[in-house]
Amino acid sequence: MLSNQYQHIECAIANGVAQLTLNRAEVHNAFDEVMISEMINAIEFFANDSQCNMLILRANGKNFSAGADLNWMRKQAKMDLSQNLADAHELAKLMHVLDKFPKPTIALVQGAAFGGALGLICCCDIAIATTRASFCLSEVKLGLIPAVISPYVVRTMGNRQSRRFMLTAERFNAEVALTHQVIHEISDDLDAVVAPFIEAFNANSPQGMAWAKTLVSRLEDGVIDDATLNFTSEQIARIRVSDEGQEGLNAFFEKRPPAWQTVKSDPQGAQ
Repeated sequence: MLSNQYQHIECAIANGVAQLTLNRAEVHNAFDEVMISEMINAIEFFANDSQCNMLILRANGKNFSAGADLNWMRKQAKMDLSQNLADAHELAKLMHVLDKFPKPTIALVQGAAFGGALGLICCCDIAIATTRASFCLSEVKLGLIPAVISPYVVRTMGNRQSRRFMLTAERFNAEVALTHQVIHEISDDLDAVVAPFIEAFNANSPQGMAWAKTLVSRLEDGVIDDATLNFTSEQIARIRVSDEGQEGLNAFFEKRPPAWQTVKSDPQGAQ
């Protein structure tokens, strides 16, 4: 259930577009255990909400997120191993549920996106940043490592570039982020540039997009063997005979819009 008493995030949904907004501008949207728990709750809710067609992750204030909250880090320093492990599992769960979200996800980034915030961006399908956005994997400066976010960062940037930025902890700008695939576009009008993506997602088959995400995830290791060939063959065969697959093919041949374009519910806003 979506809470109406979130402390550190805001949530809303309208016309199929769900928005999850980090809302701790006074501390540069640094996240702690409360924000992590709230984000997991909201993401899991939207994942199962039939009125949600896509999720936009954004932040209030000057910066997207400064990464870990200082007070949260002080607590971690006093925790024993088992407590730290439980704490880390929650952050890992956040990254996982966002990465496996069954609908398109878009991150809109302004200002700083440091540490775990970079992990969130790499978990989204599409990321758009302003010209002044900056990024950093700063963990080694504190004697730490970006462990929980590393699978998503390495997948996004590649092993070679991940080594560089994890070891140097250097700050890099939007142009460098674009070069290394952390973001897809640069724009100072985030709402304007995201509009065509929203339009495209609304025109596409919800099931098709969900299955496409699963397909890409399955192919991440780059291995093309008999198991891969069997999997991809089975996927296309199954979706062809599915209800949405049949509707899409019939609509194409009958020269009419498919049902998911013509039958749109009007979801009520949720706070």
